[in-house]
Amino acid sequence: MERDQMKEMIKLFLGLTTITATLLLVTETASAQAAYGSYMGVGVTYGSQEDSRGQGEQFGGVIGVRYKLLEAPISLRTQSLIGAGTAIVPTVSYDIPINWQTDVYLGAGASFATGDSPSPVGDQTSFAIQPGIDFMVPDENTVLFGNAIVTFDAFREGGGTAFSLQGGMGLQF
Repeated sequence: MERDQMKEMIKLFLGLTTITATLLLVTETASAQAAYGSYMGVGVTYGSQEDSRGQGEQFGGVIGVRYKLLEAPISLRTQSLIGAGTAIVPTVSYDIPINWQTDVYLGAGASFATGDSPSPVGDQTSFAIQPGIDFMVPDENTVLFGNAIVTFDAFREGGGTAFSLQGGMGLQF
């Protein structure tokens, strides 16, 4: 990945962090708890980076699972990104409540890519960070989720950072 692309990725991540911090400052979090419940859902993913062979930029599907640990603002998350290649991205996240239905989070984990073609987050095992948001639809078991995944040293040929966006809908369990 070129130095300019890396700078752009860092700017994007810092922008997401700034937005999250701003939301936290302008909302009342003292009386809110992290959105309750675990869920499983499906949606779409877009991987925006390419390796040195020009492969990697793609649309695909995502299967997402969140297991909310009761009593703690921590969740175990796994996303399977399915595109030209497949990656499984388990993370542990710290959940920050915005209100009773919504929380933002920041997760860290790993991306395990399979196959010869790059997934939306690269084609080799790499460190991953995952900022995102969950919204529990009031009076329903439906969850809307969205996140980004950034993986470092993501491509076998050329290294580099991969970036993907996901969004979808799930059901609480």
